Formats: sequence, structure tokens, C-alpha cells
Amino acid sequence: MAKVISTEELKKKIDDKDDFYLIDALSPQSFESRHIPGAMNIPNGPDFLKQFEKEAGAPKDAEIIVYCSSNTCMASVQAAETLIKAGYTDVSHYKDGLAGWQDAGYEFESKS
Repeated sequence: MAKVISTEELKKKIDDKDDFYLIDALSPQSFESRHIPGAMNIPNGPDFLKQFEKEAGAPKDAEIIVYCSSNTCMASVQAAETLIKAGYTDVSHYKDGLAGWQDAGYEFESKS
């Protein structure tokens, strides 16, 4: 099971420019609309692992944080479990997702 990271912990990592991979497991449409700054979009699905390896190219011991829309969304939980099963050793789940980020009053990035 993936570790869980809080909104405050994630914000601190972004502000401190920590070296980690932030993965948005939602659809490309959602990502274009809004995402947490610095995130890359790799939608959860049958080819998630293949897409992650191709686009992120992260070493197995890299810190990886996965999120989706809210604490009721399961996409990031499933994506995190996929990474752990594939041998990634430092995977966290930001369970509050976009809703938690918004509730905290933090800014989003968008592609539009």
C-alpha cells in the first residue's frame, strides 16, 4: 500500500523544489483544464505503467506522488498500487487530490 501525503506536505515539497515525480492520474481533458503545478499527466488505465515508464522514465527508487480528483476518486490509488507492484519503492498517494488543493486555496496550472 502506498504512503499517504497531506496537502501541506505536497505544497512544501513543491515550494522547496524537492526532486520528485508528481503524477496526475486523471484524463487529459481534466489535466488541460487544471492540475497541480509541476504535475505530468499519465491517466490511470490498462497501459498506465507502460505510459509512466515511457513519459516519466523514473528510476525504481525515485520519489513518486500520484493524485486524482478527491479522496473518493480511486484512479490515483490504483495507479500507485500499479507502480508499487512494478517495483517502485517510494510511492505516495496524495489522497485529497484536486479538491484538497483547491480547498487549501492553492493555485492550479492549466493548458488553456
